[in-house]
Amino acid sequence: MPSSLLHRLGMAHPLIQAPMSGANTPALAAAVSRGGGLGSLGVGYTEPQAILDQAAQVRAQTDKPFALNLFVMPDTFEVDEAAVTRARERLDALMEREGLAVRTSRPPHWAPSFSDQFAALCEARPAVASFVFNLITPAQLRELRRRDIYVIGTATTVAEARAWAELGVDAVCVQGAEAGGHRGTFLHQPEEALIGLFALLPLTVRAVDIPVIAAGGIMDGRGMLAAEVLGAAASQIGTAFLTCPESAAADAWKHDLTQAEDHRVGTIRSFSGRAARGLQNRYTQAMHPYEAELPAYPVLNALTAPLRRAAGQAGRGDLVSEWCGQAAGLVRPMPAAELVNVLMDEYRAARKQIVA
Repeated sequence: MPSSLLHRLGMAHPLIQAPMSGANTPALAAAVSRGGGLGSLGVGYTEPQAILDQAAQVRAQTDKPFALNLFVMPDTFEVDEAAVTRARERLDALMEREGLAVRTSRPPHWAPSFSDQFAALCEARPAVASFVFNLITPAQLRELRRRDIYVIGTATTVAEARAWAELGVDAVCVQGAEAGGHRGTFLHQPEEALIGLFALLPLTVRAVDIPVIAAGGIMDGRGMLAAEVLGAAASQIGTAFLTCPESAAADAWKHDLTQAEDHRVGTIRSFSGRAARGLQNRYTQAMHPYEAELPAYPVLNALTAPLRRAAGQAGRGDLVSEWCGQAAGLVRPMPAAELVNVLMDEYRAARKQIVA
């Protein structure tokens, strides 16, 4: 078993619970870490003080290592005001048609400041910091090194993995096309970087000399072992944990995942303004004709937030961003600690079959 990453982080299992901003909780991360994996908190949407609070909540539940994940974003960016106006009109009309008593508004700011979030992460001092959407700077990497924080970058192509390795991070997580949630692509157009995990993984292992973590469509122990055979140091699994009671995913979202059909999972831009994989539903069908004119992330993400909150409270999964990986139909609702045990039992059983 590849062991350098596990040994460094004190992990018993080659299992990382994927950071899922908006759906993960301190309880979920703590349960996975207690179980011998690496629990993660996606805090890309989170204000700095809340990052500190959530990290403290994880530590109150476990003394095991955990990860914090951030979206690497500029602190300032230009906004297409005409696109904002058009998007608000279309979203308000949709909410009216669907009977939701909320409307869009212009928020005080479109997203938290990445610089402030990064400072909070450094103060929280998790065992692991992972990043998506772009490279961090050499100076930021030095700040993490000074605090002995293990650093993982996210890549969707070999070129992106090389960029992270050349920066000097400890490991790279390769996000196959099957992975749920936002695409981490930063050197290419998203549609150019939809590479299947089991093609991308061995290509990346050959190209870099740091541990490679596999992410995308892995839902059971057999998938974990398959990733290991292709060179992965660990598997990062997200969708399988969405239906755990510790997950913050809306009840309608959890229900819809149990009924997910493979051909209804696809790449969506109309919820956040950035390519993401999830369930196609009533909202995506209604907004699909206008995707090209919608503002980019994080503007659209902020504009759709009232709709998503209201829809979730109303049990309207058909209007919620139901992010998930390609194999979502394999979810098994159960407590996170139990799921960790099931995954590892499956992993060991599959390993025995190969050895036999």
